[in-house]
Parts: sequence; C-alpha cells; structure tokens
Amino acid sequence: MDTPTAPKAGAMLHLRGNRLSEGEPVALPLTQSSMYHLPGDWTGGPSYGRADNATWEHLEHVLAYLEDAPTLAFPSGMAAISAALFATVKAGSRILIPSDGYYVTRRLGERFLQNLGVEVVQRPTAAFCEGGLAGFDVVFAETPSNPGLDLCDLPAISEEVHAAGGLLIVDNTTMTPLGQRPLELGADVVVASDTKAPGGHSDVLMGHLATRNADVLQAAREWRQFGGGIPGPQEAWLAHRGLETLEVRFDRMCSTADVLAERLAAHPLVRQIRFPGLASDPSHALAKQQMARFGFLISITLDSAEQADAFINGCPLIRAATSFGGVHTSAERRARWGDAVAPGFIRISVGTEPAEELWQAMQASLQAVVA
Repeated sequence: MDTPTAPKAGAMLHLRGNRLSEGEPVALPLTQSSMYHLPGDWTGGPSYGRADNATWEHLEHVLAYLEDAPTLAFPSGMAAISAALFATVKAGSRILIPSDGYYVTRRLGERFLQNLGVEVVQRPTAAFCEGGLAGFDVVFAETPSNPGLDLCDLPAISEEVHAAGGLLIVDNTTMTPLGQRPLELGADVVVASDTKAPGGHSDVLMGHLATRNADVLQAAREWRQFGGGIPGPQEAWLAHRGLETLEVRFDRMCSTADVLAERLAAHPLVRQIRFPGLASDPSHALAKQQMARFGFLISITLDSAEQADAFINGCPLIRAATSFGGVHTSAERRARWGDAVAPGFIRISVGTEPAEELWQAMQASLQAVVA
C-alpha cells in the first residue's frame, strides 16, 4: 500500500489570494457580525451569525483543501467529536471507542451517550480488532492513540467495518492531514482538534470534521447550527493564520522528534519510550505503511512521578502544560489526569526550537534528576 501523500502546502497558502480582485486585502479579513442586511424576502445569502460567517467559512475552505473533503469548523476538537457522534448514532446504536485514547471522548460516551440508549464498548488501540467489528454501527478510532502512541490498522479496520454496514470515524489530532490521511485510508469521517498543531500557538481552541458522506455532513451541520456549537470569528481568524505556517512548523517538529527519540531511547534514565519512528517501536512497520511522517509526540517513562516532575520542571526549554502541538516544547505527567499509565510516564510534544539546543536542555535536565 502506498502511503497517502499530503496536499501541496504552497497551493494552500494561495487558495484565497488567487481569487482576489484589485485592492482587496491579502490577509483574511475578520468578519465580526451577528447580523446581516436583509431587505425584502431572503434570497439565501448570509442571514444570522449562528449560521453564516465569512471568516470561519474561509477557514473551512482551507481545511477542506487539506482534507480533500467538505469540512465543518467547530469551537473545539471535542465539539467536532460530539458532532460526529451525535450525527451518526441514535438510541439503540452500538459504538466502539478506544479505551486508551483521549479520555474526554470516553467521558462523553459514558456520561451522555449511554444515558441516551447508546451502547458504548471500549477496547485498547493495539487490540482494536480483537473480538471483531461486526455489530457496531459506529467505530471511533484514534491512531496514534493519545497518550500511549499505539497504532491500529486503518485500512483493515475500514474494510471490516464497511463489510458489516458500519461507519468509521477517525480522530487524527495527533498527526494532522499533513502526517496521516484517514479518509484516503478508508475512514468515513475524520475529526481533529485544531487547537493543537494546526493552530500551533497555544492561543486558540478550534476543531473540525471532514467527510465525503453527504448525509453525515448535513447532520453535523444541523447539529452545529441548531445546537449552537459554532466557532467564533476571532478564533477562526487565529486558526486560519496558524494553518498558513502549519507545513513549516510540522516539518520542523517531526524532524526534531526523529532526532530526540533516538537519543532519549539510548538514555539510561529512560525506562521505556514510544515513538512510531523508532525501528524498535511495536508500531513502526504499520506507521511506515499509513503515515507520511512519524509525528511530533514522544512518550517516555521514568522511574517515578517525582523524577518525571523534576525532569519537566527543571528543563528551561519545556513548558509544563497539558495539550500539545504548539511552537513551545511541552510535556506532562499524564497519570495526573487518570490515564492508565505508569506514574513516571511523560508525554512530550516537540516544538519548533532548534534540535540541538533543545536536546542539550533536555539532557541537562535528565542528568540533574539523578545528580
């Protein structure tokens, strides 16, 4: 199987520019309005801020180019995930979600979907197909999983899900459309948090849903409009600005992660490491088949929570923070959120710092832990 390739980043930068008339601004204008001029009978143009906004519509235009599919923007990644699930399930539906994926997706299933008569089944990503996929109306996969970085075989899952008459939704937050292309690998719907690498500057919440299934797209659009979960124009403007540098940042982050992972794997303080780019990683062969890059997330395990905190807090080029994908390298001890990981487990999100400068700072912090 050929790995699906990323779209052309240069063309993405000029999607709007190539349609400009003389005198129009090159930078995307911010449309900050809840009302539109509507004399006489409505003829189908913009009508109200909850349904229409030129700024978020252009953000969707760029995201649709990246995904090569119609796309809807949402005010967070979880809003996009919620729209995808509520657009595809009903009372009596049976869904499968990862037990080791983003914990808020599990909370949504446990706290709300189950109360509405939806059966929610959980399996670990590495064993996602064990027990079969027949009988599920919706299968929700996340690969690589967050935070453990396990992978599942998207083409194989897609084939089995579709043969049983189900739909496959894939959370592609950890990879972005530049690193992995779930729709080309058989997914019906892709969702992502653009709060992460697409926004890239830790200053905006945003998410999106992309699908070539017209029925799902319409249901998700109605869920957004009628439920009111719309993106704000200022946030859409910031997310659009972030997308313009995504290719440059993503390339730097992934390349640096490749370097750091090899060095961290050889460090005596690191008890375990997960990074799909390492030849020794259990998911490496699958990663080479279905991912264009190996990503910018690395997980390492130290001996204890105390060692993990000392390493994170002692490194001047690491920000201790939740979330990931920003220009600043960040890290956190994920056990504090209840993930089923060791006390010393750390998720590292590699930023855009120069690789050697970042490694020197990390190495010094690791050495200080046992000094």
